[in-house]
Amino acid sequence: MSMKNTPADSRPREKLLARGPGALSDAELLAILLRTGIVGKGVLQMAQELLDDKLGFGGISGLLNTTAEDLKRIKGLGPAKRAELVAVLELARRALAQQLKERTIFESPQAVKDYLQLHLAARPYEVFAVLFLDVQNRMLAMEELFRGSLSQTSVYPREVVLRALHHNASSVVLSHNHPSGGVQPSKADESLTKTLKAALALVDVRVLDHIIVAPGQTASMMELGLV
Repeated sequence: MSMKNTPADSRPREKLLARGPGALSDAELLAILLRTGIVGKGVLQMAQELLDDKLGFGGISGLLNTTAEDLKRIKGLGPAKRAELVAVLELARRALAQQLKERTIFESPQAVKDYLQLHLAARPYEVFAVLFLDVQNRMLAMEELFRGSLSQTSVYPREVVLRALHHNASSVVLSHNHPSGGVQPSKADESLTKTLKAALALVDVRVLDHIIVAPGQTASMMELGLV
Protein backbone atom coordinates (compact mmCIF):
# COMPACT_ATOMS: atom_id res chain seq x y z
CA MET A 1 0.00 0.00 0.00
CA SER A 2 1.42 3.42 -0.93
CA MET A 3 1.55 6.18 1.68
CA LYS A 4 -1.17 8.18 -0.08
CA ASN A 5 -3.55 5.21 0.25
CA THR A 6 -2.73 4.70 3.93
CA PRO A 7 -5.30 6.03 6.41
CA ALA A 8 -4.28 9.49 7.60
CA ASP A 9 -3.98 8.43 11.27
CA SER A 10 -1.57 5.65 10.24
CA ARG A 11 0.81 7.84 8.24
CA PRO A 12 3.98 8.48 10.25
CA ARG A 13 3.93 12.28 10.09
CA GLU A 14 0.23 12.59 10.93
CA LYS A 15 0.56 9.92 13.61
CA LEU A 16 3.45 11.78 15.23
CA LEU A 17 1.54 15.08 15.31
CA ALA A 18 -1.58 13.42 16.70
CA ARG A 19 -0.05 11.00 19.22
CA GLY A 20 3.52 12.13 19.82
CA PRO A 21 6.87 10.58 18.75
CA GLY A 22 6.67 7.83 21.37
CA ALA A 23 3.77 6.24 19.50
CA LEU A 24 5.90 5.61 16.40
CA SER A 25 8.17 2.66 15.67
CA ASP A 26 11.81 3.19 14.70
CA ALA A 27 10.88 2.55 11.06
CA GLU A 28 8.07 5.12 11.15
CA LEU A 29 10.35 7.80 12.65
CA LEU A 30 12.98 7.04 10.04
CA ALA A 31 10.35 7.19 7.27
CA ILE A 32 9.57 10.79 8.27
CA LEU A 33 13.21 11.70 7.65
CA LEU A 34 13.38 9.82 4.35
CA ARG A 35 10.06 11.34 3.19
CA THR A 36 9.79 9.32 -0.04
CA GLY A 37 10.60 5.85 -1.27
CA ILE A 38 11.59 4.76 -4.76
CA VAL A 39 9.78 2.98 -7.56
CA GLY A 40 8.61 -0.39 -6.26
CA LYS A 41 9.59 0.36 -2.66
CA GLY A 42 7.57 2.53 -0.30
CA VAL A 43 9.22 4.78 2.24
CA LEU A 44 8.24 2.56 5.18
CA GLN A 45 9.71 -0.48 3.45
CA MET A 46 12.91 1.42 2.74
CA ALA A 47 13.10 2.55 6.36
CA GLN A 48 12.64 -1.01 7.63
CA GLU A 49 15.32 -2.33 5.27
CA LEU A 50 17.74 0.27 6.63
CA LEU A 51 17.14 -1.08 10.11
CA ASP A 52 17.22 -4.80 9.28
CA ASP A 53 20.22 -6.90 10.32
CA LYS A 54 20.76 -8.51 6.91
CA LEU A 55 20.02 -5.71 4.48
CA GLY A 56 20.66 -2.67 6.63
CA PHE A 57 22.55 -1.61 9.72
CA GLY A 58 21.08 -3.75 12.49
CA GLY A 59 18.64 -1.41 14.19
CA ILE A 60 18.52 2.25 15.06
CA SER A 61 21.76 2.09 17.07
CA GLY A 62 23.65 0.67 14.10
CA LEU A 63 22.15 3.24 11.75
CA LEU A 64 23.09 6.13 14.02
CA ASN A 65 26.70 4.95 14.01
CA THR A 66 27.02 4.97 10.22
CA THR A 67 28.73 7.51 8.00
CA ALA A 68 27.62 9.14 4.77
CA GLU A 69 29.98 6.77 2.96
CA ASP A 70 28.35 3.72 4.60
CA LEU A 71 24.92 4.90 3.46
CA LYS A 72 25.94 4.93 -0.19
CA ARG A 73 25.40 1.18 -0.46
CA ILE A 74 21.65 1.50 0.16
CA LYS A 75 19.71 1.83 -3.10
CA GLY A 76 17.45 4.86 -3.08
CA LEU A 77 19.49 6.92 -0.63
CA GLY A 78 20.71 9.84 -2.69
CA PRO A 79 23.00 12.63 -1.47
CA ALA A 80 20.13 14.62 0.09
CA LYS A 81 18.80 11.72 2.18
CA ARG A 82 22.30 10.68 3.25
CA ALA A 83 23.09 14.25 4.27
CA GLU A 84 19.90 14.52 6.34
CA LEU A 85 20.58 11.28 8.22
CA VAL A 86 24.17 12.26 8.99
CA ALA A 87 23.01 15.74 10.05
CA VAL A 88 20.57 14.21 12.57
CA LEU A 89 23.42 12.17 14.04
CA GLU A 90 25.63 15.24 14.35
CA LEU A 91 22.81 17.21 16.01
CA ALA A 92 22.43 14.39 18.54
CA ARG A 93 26.17 14.52 19.31
CA ARG A 94 26.10 18.29 19.76
CA ALA A 95 23.00 18.20 21.95
CA LEU A 96 24.62 15.63 24.25
CA ALA A 97 27.89 17.59 24.30
CA GLN A 98 26.03 20.75 25.31
CA GLN A 99 24.25 18.86 28.08
CA LEU A 100 27.55 17.52 29.42
CA LYS A 101 29.13 20.97 29.33
CA GLU A 102 26.26 22.56 31.23
CA ARG A 103 25.66 19.90 33.90
CA THR A 104 27.78 17.77 36.17
CA ILE A 105 28.14 14.34 34.58
CA PHE A 106 26.80 12.71 37.74
CA GLU A 107 23.40 14.25 36.97
CA SER A 108 23.22 12.41 33.65
CA PRO A 109 25.52 9.35 33.57
CA GLN A 110 23.45 7.85 30.74
CA ALA A 111 24.11 10.95 28.63
CA VAL A 112 27.85 10.30 29.00
CA LYS A 113 27.38 6.74 27.76
CA ASP A 114 25.14 7.89 24.90
CA TYR A 115 27.66 10.55 23.88
CA LEU A 116 30.52 8.06 23.80
CA GLN A 117 28.34 5.51 22.00
CA LEU A 118 27.65 8.00 19.21
CA HIS A 119 31.32 8.95 18.91
CA LEU A 120 33.13 5.64 19.23
CA ALA A 121 30.93 2.58 18.87
CA ALA A 122 30.99 2.25 15.08
CA ARG A 123 34.73 2.73 14.59
CA PRO A 124 36.31 -0.25 12.78
CA TYR A 125 39.50 0.26 14.78
CA GLU A 126 40.14 0.74 18.48
CA VAL A 127 40.07 4.32 19.75
CA PHE A 128 41.07 5.61 23.17
CA ALA A 129 39.36 8.86 24.16
CA VAL A 130 39.31 11.09 27.23
CA LEU A 131 36.63 13.43 28.53
CA PHE A 132 38.29 16.29 30.43
CA LEU A 133 36.18 17.76 33.24
CA ASP A 134 36.27 20.94 35.31
CA VAL A 135 36.02 21.22 39.10
CA GLN A 136 32.23 20.85 38.88
CA ASN A 137 32.57 17.70 36.74
CA ARG A 138 31.28 19.41 33.61
CA MET A 139 32.88 18.48 30.31
CA LEU A 140 35.57 20.83 29.03
CA ALA A 141 36.48 18.78 25.97
CA MET A 142 36.68 15.29 24.54
CA GLU A 143 39.78 14.17 22.68
CA GLU A 144 40.54 10.98 20.79
CA LEU A 145 44.15 10.51 21.82
CA PHE A 146 45.15 7.12 20.42
CA ARG A 147 44.09 4.79 17.63
CA GLY A 148 45.05 1.18 17.14
CA SER A 149 44.19 -2.03 15.38
CA LEU A 150 41.17 -4.20 16.07
CA SER A 151 42.99 -5.89 18.91
CA GLN A 152 45.28 -3.38 20.60
CA THR A 153 45.83 0.31 21.25
CA SER A 154 49.02 1.83 22.61
CA VAL A 155 48.17 4.45 25.23
CA TYR A 156 50.90 6.73 26.59
CA PRO A 157 50.19 8.01 30.12
CA ARG A 158 52.49 11.02 29.62
CA GLU A 159 50.34 12.27 26.73
CA VAL A 160 47.14 11.88 28.75
CA VAL A 161 48.70 13.86 31.61
CA LEU A 162 49.86 16.63 29.24
CA ARG A 163 46.38 16.98 27.71
CA ALA A 164 44.80 17.10 31.18
CA LEU A 165 47.17 19.93 32.14
CA HIS A 166 46.44 21.70 28.85
CA HIS A 167 42.71 21.75 29.64
CA ASN A 168 43.32 22.53 33.34
CA ALA A 169 41.14 19.52 34.07
CA SER A 170 40.27 18.45 37.59
CA SER A 171 39.13 14.99 36.57
CA VAL A 172 38.70 12.76 33.53
CA VAL A 173 36.53 9.99 32.18
CA LEU A 174 38.48 7.47 30.10
CA SER A 175 36.86 5.56 27.27
CA HIS A 176 37.66 3.15 24.47
CA ASN A 177 35.74 0.98 22.06
CA HIS A 178 35.74 -2.75 21.36
CA PRO A 179 35.26 -3.00 17.57
CA SER A 180 34.83 -6.77 17.73
CA GLY A 181 31.85 -6.39 20.09
CA GLY A 182 31.34 -7.06 23.78
CA VAL A 183 32.13 -4.61 26.56
CA GLN A 184 33.52 -6.85 29.29
CA PRO A 185 36.70 -5.19 30.64
CA SER A 186 39.84 -7.21 30.03
CA LYS A 187 42.78 -7.55 32.39
CA ALA A 188 44.65 -5.17 30.07
CA ASP A 189 41.83 -2.62 30.48
CA GLU A 190 42.09 -2.91 34.26
CA SER A 191 45.87 -2.57 34.17
CA LEU A 192 45.72 0.49 31.90
CA THR A 193 43.17 2.16 34.17
CA LYS A 194 45.39 1.66 37.21
CA THR A 195 48.42 3.03 35.35
CA LEU A 196 46.56 6.14 34.21
CA LYS A 197 45.07 6.71 37.67
CA ALA A 198 48.55 6.68 39.17
CA ALA A 199 50.00 8.99 36.50
CA LEU A 200 47.16 11.51 36.71
CA ALA A 201 47.19 11.47 40.52
CA LEU A 202 50.68 12.99 40.37
CA VAL A 203 49.12 16.17 38.94
CA ASP A 204 45.97 16.00 41.13
CA VAL A 205 43.64 14.84 38.38
CA ARG A 206 41.13 12.13 39.30
CA VAL A 207 39.92 9.30 37.07
CA LEU A 208 36.15 9.11 37.61
CA ASP A 209 35.39 6.26 35.24
CA HIS A 210 36.56 4.19 32.30
CA ILE A 211 33.70 3.46 29.90
CA ILE A 212 33.92 0.75 27.26
CA VAL A 213 31.63 0.94 24.24
CA ALA A 214 30.58 -1.34 21.42
CA PRO A 215 27.61 -0.99 19.05
CA GLY A 216 24.53 -0.85 21.26
CA GLN A 217 26.44 -1.62 24.47
CA THR A 218 28.36 0.25 27.17
CA ALA A 219 30.09 -0.79 30.38
CA SER A 220 31.20 1.46 33.22
CA MET A 221 34.26 0.16 35.02
CA MET A 222 33.34 2.42 37.95
CA GLU A 223 29.95 0.71 38.22
CA LEU A 224 31.70 -2.65 38.06
CA GLY A 225 33.97 -1.65 40.96
CA LEU A 226 37.10 -1.57 38.80
CA VAL A 227 37.99 2.13 39.13
